[in-house]
Amino acid sequence: MSDPGAAGTAFTRVEGEPLIIVAAGGTGGHLFPAEALAVALKARGAVVDLATDERAFRYGGSFPARATHMIPSATLRGRDPKALVSAVSVLGRGIFQAYRLFGRERPRAVVGFGGYPTLPPVLGATLRGIPTIIHEQNGVAGRANRLLASRVTAIATGFPSIFGHDPRLAAKSTHTGNPIRPAVVEAAATPYPGPTEPFRILVFGGSQGARIMADIVPPALDLVPVVVRSRLQVVQQAREEDLFSVQEAYGRMNIPAEVKPFFRDLPARIAAANLVIGRAGASTVAELAAIGRPAILVPLPHALDQDQMANAGMLEKAGGAIRIKQAAFSPERLAAEIARLATDPATLPAMATAARGIGVLDAA
Repeated sequence: MSDPGAAGTAFTRVEGEPLIIVAAGGTGGHLFPAEALAVALKARGAVVDLATDERAFRYGGSFPARATHMIPSATLRGRDPKALVSAVSVLGRGIFQAYRLFGRERPRAVVGFGGYPTLPPVLGATLRGIPTIIHEQNGVAGRANRLLASRVTAIATGFPSIFGHDPRLAAKSTHTGNPIRPAVVEAAATPYPGPTEPFRILVFGGSQGARIMADIVPPALDLVPVVVRSRLQVVQQAREEDLFSVQEAYGRMNIPAEVKPFFRDLPARIAAANLVIGRAGASTVAELAAIGRPAILVPLPHALDQDQMANAGMLEKAGGAIRIKQAAFSPERLAAEIARLATDPATLPAMATAARGIGVLDAA
């Protein structure tokens, strides 16, 4: 890994191999599609570097890149003048470091995947005259991508018509879908589980969703009819502090359950599920659609851009998901939905087919 601020840092590559810089922030929603693109580019003979901020720098060792460059970044939020001046200063320093790095490494293109950590690399590339692309994973454009959209060479989107309100931006936009990891493509080959098998529910919510899932899902399953509960098997992501209470609840109900803080094989778990309950991040929705699994989605309620609400709406409109606002996400409501779905043999397979209908396997 490298810090572009270090004088003389340079990496060799074979003559003629194009270098592509992918810029992504410190969340899975940005890093997963960037990783998928990196794999696809390397398969086509390109060299790939990752530009990111300090939050994701620690993941650089597992990212399929020749090198990881840490470029300073900051979030522009609030109205505190001191905080805004500080953020602008950090962003300015990041743009300068990116400009200097690209002058040395001469990438063929720079691709940004949203979030404020992409601002310095993409703006540094535009100042160098290097072709730039941004990818918007969500059903509504985020603030960083809105700032960059008019300045970049091209725009790729996970959902159609994201920039349709502006003819200039629409003209350089292409609906590609969201790049998905190879493990997701592999899982997409798994047929939807048959009706004679156990009814498998997968529950996950990420760092901002696992708590409410721990609070709501176990008591909901305690309310479903015994004829449904006797068929259930559960795989649930839970925070360390919730592991015991969630496991104890399922044990008391005699529901076979695997409860862990993290599942490394999540795409395979999605493929094995009859029903997924989770948040509505862009990568989650893209993977549900690619694999083709029905879901009950509870969008994160406090996001400034309401991106998860839009993402869940896209899958709901297609017929592949039920969207429930967090304020309405109660054990009683969830129990009613699960009981209805589990006792109707036609609905869940139809939802799986509908979800798969908007999935894109070759977005990368």
